[in-house]
Amino acid sequence: MNYWLMKSEPDDFSIDNLQMSKQQTVAWQGIRNYQARNYIRDQITLGDVVLFYHSSCKVPAIVGLAKISSEAQIDGSAFDNRSPYFDAKSNANAPRWWQVDIQFIAKFSKPVSLKQLKADPVLQDMVLVAKGARLSVQPVTPLQYQHIMQLTILE
Repeated sequence: MNYWLMKSEPDDFSIDNLQMSKQQTVAWQGIRNYQARNYIRDQITLGDVVLFYHSSCKVPAIVGLAKISSEAQIDGSAFDNRSPYFDAKSNANAPRWWQVDIQFIAKFSKPVSLKQLKADPVLQDMVLVAKGARLSVQPVTPLQYQHIMQLTILE
């Protein structure tokens, strides 16, 4: 099993939206960064655990857990010209963009803020706290995951 951090702006899609989704599951689509795409396409597997992170908000934080509930699949939003994720250069015969489904596991009653993550010596090598780290999908080591779980309380 692998661990991942996936970012979402809570004004667009929050942990609460995921919890209220049909079967508490959504397609994690619209990823338009090649490194994040490669993680989805090549490394993320069914059952992997996701730290759900609220970004671009007053208090950026890890706010809950989800799990990968599908194998990687072609991101159909790239072909939908009504979608904000439309990519005119995408080709169905040689897909450029991929997605997975994620399913809600839990919401933290005590989120772990970015400020807290940056101040923690155990997490200094975490991708999220690196200068210039902006990936919306990023790996988390088992040690980092276990440490973060000790910092929070599940609802």
